[in-house]
Order: sequence, then structure tokens, then C-alpha cells
Amino acid sequence: MRQLLADEDFTSVQKVQAGVTKILKNAEKDGKFVRILRNNQPVGVLLPNTIWESFLEDLEAMSSPNYLRRIAKSRADKVRYSSAQVKKMLGID
Repeated sequence: MRQLLADEDFTSVQKVQAGVTKILKNAEKDGKFVRILRNNQPVGVLLPNTIWESFLEDLEAMSSPNYLRRIAKSRADKVRYSSAQVKKMLGID
């Protein structure tokens, strides 16, 4: 799993106005999203379509009653496994 904030780049409003397509293509290539700044203050975000679709998929999953029930059940379960046990179960010692 990747940390989302590690995938963040920054650009100015002026650069966006000069070439939004190029910024989005570079973001897509690098797998990042771009925070737009005006006077060093964030004013918006540009998301490549692949990241947007991934967000939508995650939001849809999180709104599923079945998914939410399974998470609640898992959180209520008292069985806990150490990382060593999980690695052994997955065969990645």
C-alpha cells in the first residue's frame, strides 16, 4: 500500500494556466496528483483520471453495506495475529 501524500506534487496557478495538459500527463506518468498553489497557499488539486477512478472505486466500496458489515465484524473479532504469524500463513517468511 502506498502513502497518498508521497504521491503529491506542487505547481503554481500560473503554470496550470500555461499548460494543464502537460501537468496532467506528467502526473499520470509519475502516478501523482498535483496541488495547485497561489502565493504558496493551496487552492486546488489536479488528479489524473487513473487516480480519480481509483478514488471512486474506493468510495463505492466504502459505501457498500456488505463491506461495512464485514469491517465491523472483523473489528469486533477478538482474534489477533502477529506479523510473524501472518507472514507464515502467507508463506512469506
